[in-house]
Amino acid sequence: MRTQLLIRAGLLASSLACTACALAPADGPATRDIVSAGQQDARVEVVDLTTDVLGRMRALDTRRGFADRLAPPLSGAPVLGRGDVVAITIWEAPPATLFGAADTTGATAPVTAKATALPEQTIDSRGRLTVPFAGSIDAAGMTVTELESTIVRRLKAKANEPQVLVRLVRNETADVTVIGDVGSSMRVPITPKGERLLDALAAAGGVRQPVGKVMVQITRGAQVLSMPLDAVIRDPRQNVALQAGDVVTALYQPVSFMAFGATGKNEEIGFEGQGISLAQALARSGGLLDSRADARGVFVFRLEDAASLPVSRGDVLPVTADGRVPVVYRVDMKDPASMFVAQQFQMHDKDMLYVSNAPVADIQKLANLFYTVVFPAVSVGTQFR
Repeated sequence: MRTQLLIRAGLLASSLACTACALAPADGPATRDIVSAGQQDARVEVVDLTTDVLGRMRALDTRRGFADRLAPPLSGAPVLGRGDVVAITIWEAPPATLFGAADTTGATAPVTAKATALPEQTIDSRGRLTVPFAGSIDAAGMTVTELESTIVRRLKAKANEPQVLVRLVRNETADVTVIGDVGSSMRVPITPKGERLLDALAAAGGVRQPVGKVMVQITRGAQVLSMPLDAVIRDPRQNVALQAGDVVTALYQPVSFMAFGATGKNEEIGFEGQGISLAQALARSGGLLDSRADARGVFVFRLEDAASLPVSRGDVLPVTADGRVPVVYRVDMKDPASMFVAQQFQMHDKDMLYVSNAPVADIQKLANLFYTVVFPAVSVGTQFR
């Protein structure tokens, strides 16, 4: 009788232990589950990080800087436009007959050319201005030199060897707009020297946040490009020359990644705008827990730009509305070479760093549950003995 009770108690404990196995607590998928998902689910790509993969990622990186993606502005003098204010001065060689008064005193002293300064004039909404004896001129789209030549050509048959000087008094069209988290949003005129990105930001009073947490966005026509401000400061090539019509926006945009799983801390962790490596991200998240972490199961979950994928997706279309593809990058930290890979792999904003539990950690959890179930059952059997 006692033997039967002990057997029944053991069977009950085994049944409960099996149920507990399915209900064992976990903080995320195991390494094998993620790898299996990449093999079976066409919507998720699991990529093992190697030096070859890193090389392809650098070659395909669509986050290149301003210098690589923005065409330099056309060289040459600034072009006049509607609303610009100009001052025109005309000289006529003696004896001046059109703009200068003739000498009627009979003096024998040499007659010098006199300058005639016309009132300042605004190029109208049709792009035109008017010069006495030269008529209406389509000035919009001309450079200052071209406008001078046009006026001289029209006066040649009427004035005595005319010379013309045109000065741009107020520039209302060749400018860039600086807005966002700056000292003062404003329009910055483009002068003949050619203003650059940092010149425009300085003219607007600089940024109001730490440079490590500010993104600079340049809108030029249909192009909208952005870079961390400190990356622009550190790389002089990225301090690009601006062109008329550009919009420069300073955005306070802290970047961060999220750490989950068998790491020292599970939380959202901020980092500098110039970026950090996977090795730095692991260090800032407290590293891998010796008692739980699977060193072969270090993963970075990312919504990757389809054009930046280091592997071929075939005919599988992106699953997000903005054309991005779910990618899981895996690092095997058991391999010493992966230490160097982790130093070169750059984290992106909103990446999710996940370290899976080692199989032995799951066995340990199961053992704890097993003992929690078996010991009470054995105690019950002992009481009936």
